[in-house]
Amino acid sequence: MFKKYGLLGIFLVIFAEINFFLRVEPYIYYGFVLAWFGYILTLDALVYKLKGNSLISRNFKQFLLMFILSAIFWWIFELINIPLQNWRYVGLEYFGELTPLIKTISFATVLPAFFETVDLLKSIHVFDKITLKKRKIGKNMILGMIALGVLCFISPLVLPRYTFTLVWLSLFLILDPINYMHSRPSILGHIKNGNASVILGLLLAGIILGFFWEFWNYWAAVKWVYDIPFLGFFKIFEMPILGYLGYFPFAFELYAMYWFSRSLISKN
Repeated sequence: MFKKYGLLGIFLVIFAEINFFLRVEPYIYYGFVLAWFGYILTLDALVYKLKGNSLISRNFKQFLLMFILSAIFWWIFELINIPLQNWRYVGLEYFGELTPLIKTISFATVLPAFFETVDLLKSIHVFDKITLKKRKIGKNMILGMIALGVLCFISPLVLPRYTFTLVWLSLFLILDPINYMHSRPSILGHIKNGNASVILGLLLAGIILGFFWEFWNYWAAVKWVYDIPFLGFFKIFEMPILGYLGYFPFAFELYAMYWFSRSLISKN
């Protein structure tokens, strides 16, 4: 059964797409947010039809928690971007004093959209037949990852022009080993168990989300633009082509941040 809210999701995506071209006010200013809420509802309904359960149906409270964590996560990246200045927003003046609220609502869609995409890829068994050789995860590897993660986090704050890309690795390198040590879902855990399907699913979900983020951002009236040193050539939408590579580690980072946060607030 395709849930009725999926029909609402399809409507929201179509409505946003039409307004990207017609640019009818005030709807054009909300197009990006509407498209992402539509995406989330559509994918959840599709996953439910494919396997009889979904993020919403399995645990609605955890689904709502994703929106809260997502907003918090992206505000962290906004703070990190203050010294980096890799992106800035245009068109936000339309919202005036409501700007922080609108930004928070937009940021809240990142994590649910990511995990809905991961769930869809699992449902259609994209990588089920691929396996990895099981690996031993030693203490030195764990400590080395954390140390490297700290270095990757500090470097962009000290030398932002030359090391800005390391931001998209830093939190993953710090948090994933911690998740592993506490028996939470982690990339290290999947490597240890030879679970390639989860790893590849996360990577593919990251680039799929990256495409739609940049596509809908390009047409939006309220959008971000990039200022990336050395790598700002050959743009696809607003993103330089090499920038899309950042969505691969970003997928791991979202995964690590989510499960680390879950471990802080819940035993489940």
